[in-house]
Amino acid sequence: MRYISTRGRAPALSFEEAMLSGLARDGGLYVPETIPQMSVADMRALQGLSYEDVAFRVMRPFVKGSFDDSTFADLIARAYAGFGHVARAPLVQLAPNHFLLELFHGPTLAFKDFAMQLIGQLFQHALRKRGERVTIVGATSGDTGSAAIEAFRGLESVDVFILYPHGRVSEVQRRQMTTPTELNVHALAMDGHFDDCQARLKDMFNDFAFRDGVRLAGVNSINWARVLAQVVYYFSSAVSLGAPDRKVSFTVPTGNFGDIFAGYIAKRMGLPIDRLVVATNHNDILHRCLSTGDYQTSGVTPSISPSMDIQVSSNFERALFDAYDRDGAAVSQLMDELKAGGFHVSQGALETLRGHFDSGRTGEDETLARITDADRDMNELLCPHSAIGVDVAERLRDPSVPMITLATAHPAKFPDAVERAVGIRPPLPQRMADLYERAERVTEVPNDLTALETLIQERIAQ
Repeated sequence: MRYISTRGRAPALSFEEAMLSGLARDGGLYVPETIPQMSVADMRALQGLSYEDVAFRVMRPFVKGSFDDSTFADLIARAYAGFGHVARAPLVQLAPNHFLLELFHGPTLAFKDFAMQLIGQLFQHALRKRGERVTIVGATSGDTGSAAIEAFRGLESVDVFILYPHGRVSEVQRRQMTTPTELNVHALAMDGHFDDCQARLKDMFNDFAFRDGVRLAGVNSINWARVLAQVVYYFSSAVSLGAPDRKVSFTVPTGNFGDIFAGYIAKRMGLPIDRLVVATNHNDILHRCLSTGDYQTSGVTPSISPSMDIQVSSNFERALFDAYDRDGAAVSQLMDELKAGGFHVSQGALETLRGHFDSGRTGEDETLARITDADRDMNELLCPHSAIGVDVAERLRDPSVPMITLATAHPAKFPDAVERAVGIRPPLPQRMADLYERAERVTEVPNDLTALETLIQERIAQ
């Protein structure tokens, strides 16, 4: 299996090379050269298997040539051993034909753990085999950073630097990043919003002297391995509801487009997905784009669902690449236009996108109301991101087709919003009960590329 760049000007790489590289050297994102197919018989054979066994069968074709079967199965087992639910990603019924996929049973209580725990194992194995050490830099709107730190803390082959927007993440998200004591992890509170953090991350990857000098690697959702790991729970949940012998739909609270793009890959592999629904908060650039064809940035307005406070959805580039018939030059042109504020999707490409994706928007008041209603009517306490997903799903779903809404985080990660809605401050799980008492270790940094690169070089030299 080979991986190519969405901008068409970087060499094709193996899975391991693409994983360790993160961003392609032409600025593009890696995608598989071809999409492996799962037959109806293959999917039926997933019924009744453990999550780990489903993960092995779904991901194996994508990693051929990089990991042998025994090693890969062992790394998967290690990745999910610490999850707090035997099913890893259990389904809960909310209403007739509407189900919640709980993705918050990992060590940091968010869906990012499914990918990050695995990528930590894959990185460590690959780097030991190569006898190499890398510097991982990530940008986060809250959950990616804590998941990355949890996955890589204490590993001898990596230094980890996580950029998060100062003052724009929840206290739980911040403390999960700032309280680990391992010296190979560094939380950097950067002036600005998430898109600023993501822009500086991409600038570092495009500064080839710095990139090569510190052996830079990325674990944001721009890293294909992140997307691949998230494909698995689309299969596990759909099969448990009768796929491949019946269609299912998914609604995904969406900021950076990585999680819902994983659903698109599952569909391309043969999973009978009827609709993939993009659910946004009031920072609704994806909903606006799918509605009008215009992708125009308009600034980020802080919300009670901070992980979705994004205007530059990096993984949307992967969807555009397919919508434009894998024309790297066309995608490069769109990304150049984005630097000036935005672009317009051609009619043909927009029709292709609409053939796979629906979208909806939920504002702040509606989000709080949905948390209240779900607690009262469904006996389910939702984080604000998950509430947005449920709200959009309830408005757009076809009652005859099972709808699976992704619950992306535990409500205790956003206690202020939940308390506003239901008057209850959700407690953290026992293993995190002392989180608010732990000492924090954080460095405030400016929104300046040179200052960031200098700090990273100094820290890894210690």
